[in-house]
Order: sequence, then structure tokens, then C-alpha cells
Amino acid sequence: MSKIFARFAKDESGATAIEYGLIAALIALAIMVGAGTLGNALDNQFKNIAKELDYSAS
Repeated sequence: MSKIFARFAKDESGATAIEYGLIAALIALAIMVGAGTLGNALDNQFKNIAKELDYSAS
């Protein structure tokens, strides 16, 4: 029975999978935040362009 516990304690494959999962989650979070920031910046830029076009048309 002690051999089973010793082998279980040495097994790090689950920890490695969790680490990879955390890294993947952090990368996904960074992509979402970056895409949101880029989207807001583009939205503001297009609004400014539309405002300039409306101003020059009148």
C-alpha cells in the first residue's frame, strides 16, 4: 500500500496538465483584453472620422 502512495506522490503529470491549463487560460485572457482594447480604440477612431465627415458635409 505504501508503494502506491509513494508512486502517487511522485506522479507529476496532473500538476503539469494543470500548469498548462493555467498558462492557456492566461493567454486567452490576455487575448480577450487586448481584443477589447483594440476594439474600443477602433470604435473611437471611426466615431471621430464619422464626426469629421458629418462636420465637413454640413
